[in-house]
Amino acid sequence: MRVVIAGAGAVGRSVARELLENGHEVLLIDKSPEAVAVVRVPEAEWLLADACEITTLDEAALERCQVVIAASGDDKVNLVVSLLAKTEYGVPRVVARVNHPNNEWLFNDSWGVDVAVSTPRLMSALVEEAVSVGDLVRLMRFSQGDANLMELTLPEGASLVGTRVGEVAWPQDTALVTIIRGSRVLIPDPDDALAAGDELLFVAAGAREPELRTLLSPRPER
Repeated sequence: MRVVIAGAGAVGRSVARELLENGHEVLLIDKSPEAVAVVRVPEAEWLLADACEITTLDEAALERCQVVIAASGDDKVNLVVSLLAKTEYGVPRVVARVNHPNNEWLFNDSWGVDVAVSTPRLMSALVEEAVSVGDLVRLMRFSQGDANLMELTLPEGASLVGTRVGEVAWPQDTALVTIIRGSRVLIPDPDDALAAGDELLFVAAGAREPELRTLLSPRPER
């Protein structure tokens, strides 16, 4: 897979190394000579240029890319790169970094963003996930289809404990994608019974979140 990363700072370089280790082809773009440090990621291709310019993206051959990652520290740059990648080059998957939470509402399909990754939101969500049992935590928003990745650790006394996955009337536009049970990662099977302490990962439409919270809530005390 060919991936172009706009922004060769610490975030962009870290993502590039991970992708290269997984066998992908990576091109890093940055207009700052200080950022274009080839020795830091020698296996990647490098381009010293402004990723907001069409001529740069032509040189990067975005039409041959499967993924573009807008990873700069400037939200305006990331939005422009995302929009150009999607509208001018038809890149199938555009991932954009959100630096300031107040700008998160802009990072949607109107700007060509398929997945918006907000570091502050993700960090706070991971903190919530670590300390919250029984609370539905939103980990990530997928712009296309207005879907969210959400997590909940099933508490003792939850109404679904002991219920088989296939017997649960999940809300519409909701998919249970993974059950993490101790050190095991389970692909949900209709015959699997949910257990207290299970970490459940869902992809669900934002509008279904209240229904999902209600479904997963503990049994009312008598």
